[in-house]
Amino acid sequence: MEPDVQALGTILGVWAHPDDETYLTAGLMAAAVRGGRRVVCVTATRGEEGSWDEDRWPTESMGMVREKELEASLRILGVTEHHWLDHHDGTLADVPLEDGAGRIAGFIEEVRPDSVFTFGPEGMTDHPDHKAVHAWTTEAFRRAAPAGATLYYAAVTQEWSDRWKPLLDRFNVFYSPDTPPVRAHGDLAILWELPPDLLDLKYEAIQAHVSQMEGFNKAFGPDFLRDSNATEAFYVAERKAR
Repeated sequence: MEPDVQALGTILGVWAHPDDETYLTAGLMAAAVRGGRRVVCVTATRGEEGSWDEDRWPTESMGMVREKELEASLRILGVTEHHWLDHHDGTLADVPLEDGAGRIAGFIEEVRPDSVFTFGPEGMTDHPDHKAVHAWTTEAFRRAAPAGATLYYAAVTQEWSDRWKPLLDRFNVFYSPDTPPVRAHGDLAILWELPPDLLDLKYEAIQAHVSQMEGFNKAFGPDFLRDSNATEAFYVAERKAR
């Protein structure tokens, strides 16, 4: 189920923290850019609370660190349109739905995306920030998406979960035993094993998030992040009638 990037049209991705977009859509974004499509990325926070090492990356400077990491990652992928919502990491559940959805609706009205990518209701990992972004984006899509637009939610296959979840649980990536969201192959609109060139590019973009990746590299070796991110999977949540 290789995606037809031309059919995806203009793409808008809405995410909570720097690196969410890279894990879940780096291949899609890079392929779309190569295909001449417009790709716009929105990030709600700078991941200020995401330090794995307070001596090396103190929390008070993490926002600046992760901002630069995301900028580097997007440059690798060729994505030139990025926007911050400027919320603080860990606070999105406290933002009123009307406020969050209103901000995202503004981007939808400006960008007029054909395809919107974000988290499903479980937030991929059950992270409260992820779930808030899901709620904002879904409501904004219903209010403002153009006719014919499609809303996609991220998911994984059972094979992916069986292989990689036990390892990621060592880092407490998933906040709930019910995550990540597993979908049958037949339920997925996109299930893409990235070709080698795009996987190389995605791996480089992931490694640009140095403050977040160093622990994984030390624990599992350099091949882990490449192999565990070789697939991108999404299902259709909603379509706007034409």
